[in-house]
Amino acid sequence: MTTTTVNPVLRVAPASPAEAAAHFRASLAFHADVSDVAAALAADGDPGFVLVDSRSTEAWDQGHVPGAVHLPTALVPERAAGLLDPSVPVVTYCWGPGCDGATRAALALAELGYRVKEMLGGFEYWVREGFEFETWRGRERRTPDPLTAPVGADDCGC
Repeated sequence: MTTTTVNPVLRVAPASPAEAAAHFRASLAFHADVSDVAAALAADGDPGFVLVDSRSTEAWDQGHVPGAVHLPTALVPERAAGLLDPSVPVVTYCWGPGCDGATRAALALAELGYRVKEMLGGFEYWVREGFEFETWRGRERRTPDPLTAPVGADDCGC
């Protein structure tokens, strides 16, 4: 009796190129990565979006992206209109990839009529990639983690 081994990667066949293109285009409409957000915020002029930190006050005090607006997820329905202009896109972030707070905040904002994206990697990857952050003590920066940021280059080239 012969048994066939199925390649676990191809157990489910890849999507057609057209389906894959639609999926990845849609993904980019919902997500932004840390490096792109940092580059947009560092450029001269208006970045074209508002960055929202959706974590608690304690987490905000522990560290946040300079220039971000603090709007905890649970407070989005009651405070968004007073903090955000509905004509300006919003990018949300939370702790990191293991947390869905930014996704919940993005959903709440979208339900209120805001155009919104989620910053992949959250605050964790902001810090791990070596970008400056603020705490109650002032501004800080950590050495980039070579597993998450290019060493000796301005960007990863992607």
